[in-house]
Amino acid sequence: MATMADVARSAGVSVATVSHVLNGTRPVLPHTRQAVLDAVEELGYTTNTLARSLVTSRTRSIGLAVSAISNPYFTEILQGVEASALEHGYSLLIADPHDDPGHERKVVQLLHERRVDGMIVAPSAEPRELVAYLTRHRVPTVFLDRIVDVPEGEDAPRFDQIGAEGAEPTAGLVGHLAGLGHRRIGLVAGRPGLSTTRERITGYRHGLAAAGLPFDERLLVHGDSEAAGGERATADLLSLAVRPTALVTANNAMTIGALRALRGRGLSVPDDLALCCFDDFAWADLFSPRLTAVAQPSRDIGARAVRLLLDRLAAPDRPARILRLPCTFAHRGSCGCVEQPGPRSEKSGHVSGPTGEAHAKAHERTLP
Repeated sequence: MATMADVARSAGVSVATVSHVLNGTRPVLPHTRQAVLDAVEELGYTTNTLARSLVTSRTRSIGLAVSAISNPYFTEILQGVEASALEHGYSLLIADPHDDPGHERKVVQLLHERRVDGMIVAPSAEPRELVAYLTRHRVPTVFLDRIVDVPEGEDAPRFDQIGAEGAEPTAGLVGHLAGLGHRRIGLVAGRPGLSTTRERITGYRHGLAAAGLPFDERLLVHGDSEAAGGERATADLLSLAVRPTALVTANNAMTIGALRALRGRGLSVPDDLALCCFDDFAWADLFSPRLTAVAQPSRDIGARAVRLLLDRLAAPDRPARILRLPCTFAHRGSCGCVEQPGPRSEKSGHVSGPTGEAHAKAHERTLP
């Protein structure tokens, strides 16, 4: 097996220069850098990651803890995280907390014990133990998708956070349905306690108010962010004496459950019930009719989470940042409109009012 000394002899440079090229610890002249890289390729040299970590106290690895890895939304986030991590020379260690606070705490500790340089975590609905552990051990961490309320001030933990906008796009879906004449619009909301659930409920209520419609608590049900829960919650709505004429589902898994509930009762979309969903996914435009949806910039969220973490590693004392990315309105036919031409857009933007115009602009808040 080739050593760093072998690479140095082949390239005609010192071992220290090879180290600087491979670790990026000091600028090296372009022709010298290329000579080192050519020698590495020719000799088949591979870095001893363990030995390097003992010297630098860095493993160049990132721990990623996200629940429901089988969920297409988190799968796309994972792809964004992985691509960005590899681009910057980092590997990933992945764990699934299963949205369980106790298990979440355990998997985060296991990742920490693997000496990852930092973590990206989609926190559960009750992240107190998680926050306490990360704070106690001063683990550089980015919270992803679900925004956590953490103390502010000079001595507060510095957790960066990133997620898509939730309230305004949901309000836009409600406004769109109201603009089509619907007066009883139901919401299948996610797991109680999650910030994403709170935001989408807030958007639902704002959308109703903006359309001059009253809030009816019977039309708001929780599907616990899962397909089975979405099916059960939709069945409850369909059992009402006066059922809704339109429905907003708050994530892709609950959309599948809602469609199962409708099919089980012989009801069709949009003839018997109009449907809009939060979360677009790869096969949303394969349904008949195709699903009108809010698309989150999931890969971008993953990629930006890595960059936030790398910024934190480079400057541990910098102010914490909360980055919110806008969404895209994918206007199809399940809402009862005529099918809109054109492919699915990956561009991010706000859903604004009944027409759903996109305004692609992220916003960032910096904490003290």
